[in-house]
Amino acid sequence: MQIGMVGLGRMGGNMVRRLMRDGHECLVFDLNADNVAQIAAEGAVATRSMAEMVEKLAAPRAIWIMVPAGEATQQTVESLGGMMSPGDIIIDGGNSNFKDDVRRAEMLREKGLHYVDVGTSGGVWGAERGYCLMIGGEESIFSHLEPIFRTLAPGRGEIERTPGRESGADGFSQSVEDGYLHCGPNGAGHFVKMIHNGIEYGLMQAFAEGFDIMRNANSTQLAPAHRYDLNLADIAELWRRGSVVSSWLLDLTAMALLENPTLSNYSGFVQDSGEGRWTIEAAIEEAVPADVLAASLFTRFRSRQEHTFAEKILSAMRHKFGGHVEKK
Repeated sequence: MQIGMVGLGRMGGNMVRRLMRDGHECLVFDLNADNVAQIAAEGAVATRSMAEMVEKLAAPRAIWIMVPAGEATQQTVESLGGMMSPGDIIIDGGNSNFKDDVRRAEMLREKGLHYVDVGTSGGVWGAERGYCLMIGGEESIFSHLEPIFRTLAPGRGEIERTPGRESGADGFSQSVEDGYLHCGPNGAGHFVKMIHNGIEYGLMQAFAEGFDIMRNANSTQLAPAHRYDLNLADIAELWRRGSVVSSWLLDLTAMALLENPTLSNYSGFVQDSGEGRWTIEAAIEEAVPADVLAASLFTRFRSRQEHTFAEKILSAMRHKFGGHVEKK
């Protein structure tokens, strides 16, 4: 299938590589010409502008946007909306607010264009591991784009099937076992990804606090008989094997602790990318208690004033899964 990709940063470039490996034709554009040249050398079709991309793509065109959420995405959608033809498709694979998706879809619908929001999880490892895709938009457009989603997704791999799914029970999607799901109409994809990231905050915070408690188990404030000098890298590795808390986040934590047991290469200054805040806003609008998620978000705010080992654990995990570099 032919597709355009606007934005070749940490994730966009790797998504193009994964698509090309499966035989898709990718036209690419980025404001950084070096990024375009690099991916073009690997087989993508370089374009010098979005207008050139639109001109070269066959109708109905499909263009995937991987640029920072907010004004950059808005400007890109508006620009493409003025160039594309009725029946064409704009896909936002970034971390946009779901309410922006609803507004943009309506704006593009007036021009006869289709809009798809795709919450994309996988970070810098996605080229090899694949991407978990949470998709919002029209059912027919989802079906048209499904070859793209199927390639980008991880596939079933070696994960055991959930008991009961073997029979293909009615009312449940089969694509979820491959790592992608049509969640609902416009905005639903980014809404589910927003909650996904809010949960991620809570999971990361739980790991961070637990490792911080173990790191301080040798405190002189404790009775000598209650002090333990624990090897955190070994414990992280241990928990990866057979433990109920095993996860990819733990895998990344184990990797970071093995590389630098004190995490001295991290400041503990922890950013938030927006989805955590939006998750709490949604909880307030729905009157749903979200104590853990709210506390994990507020802890990130606190990290910018004082740093503990827990914040360094958070920084390490963010760097490992997404290539995020915190301020020193």
